Amino acid sequence: MLKITDLEKIYRTEDIETVALNKLSLEVKTGEFVAIMGPSGCGKSTLLNIIGMLDDAEKGSFMFNGEEIIHFNERRRADLRKRNIGFVFQSFNLIDELTVYENVELPLLYLGVDATERKQRVEAVLEKVQIMHRRNHFPQQLSGGQQQRCAVARAVVNNPKLILADEPTGNLDSTNGNEVMQLLTELNEAGTTVVMVTHSEHDARFAHRIIRLLDGKVVMENILG
Repeated sequence: MLKITDLEKIYRTEDIETVALNKLSLEVKTGEFVAIMGPSGCGKSTLLNIIGMLDDAEKGSFMFNGEEIIHFNERRRADLRKRNIGFVFQSFNLIDELTVYENVELPLLYLGVDATERKQRVEAVLEKVQIMHRRNHFPQQLSGGQQQRCAVARAVVNNPKLILADEPTGNLDSTNGNEVMQLLTELNEAGTTVVMVTHSEHDARFAHRIIRLLDGKVVMENILG
C-alpha cells in the first residue's frame, strides 16, 4: 500500500535548518498493522503527516497504492486523502458544537453521501464501537474513552483503506487505552491497514511490526509474533 523511498523533509527558519526526515525508506503492505516509534523529534509526526497527505516532502518517492503522489497538488492530495484515509488523534479533535452522531457524519457530508446512506453508515459504525447510546450527546459530556471511540468511528465511517493513529491512547487511562487498541486491532483484522505513531511499548505490541526511527531515519524493524 505504501512505498516510501529516500524521503527528505527539512524545516527552515532564518537561523536554523532542522532535518526532520533524512533519506527515509519504508514499506507498509495492505492489511498490516505497523507501529512507528522513536524519541521526540525523530520524525514520527512529520512522517505521519506526509503519509496522511497533510504535508509534502522535498525529495524522494511516496507511492500510495501504486501511484506516485510526491508532487500532487493540495487539491489532488485532499481528494485522495478523504477517500482513502481515516485519522485518529491523541486529542480526539472532535467538534464541541456537534453531537456524537454529527461528528461521525461529517466525513460523509464532505463526500456528498446521500442522507439515507449516511444514516445507515453512521448508525452501523456507532454500534460497532459501542457508543450508539451516546449518539445525541456532545463531546464534553463523554469520558475520554468515549470521545476516542467517537473519533475512531469518525475515522472509519467512510470505510478507509488506511487508518493513521497518532498516540491514540495518549490521553486515556490504561483501561480505556486497551479498549481503543482492541478496537484498532479489530478494524485491522477486518482488513483495514493501520499505521500508528506511539511512545508506548505496550500499545506497539498490538502491531504486526515495529519501525523505530532516529534522526529522521529507520534504524530498526521488529516483526512481532
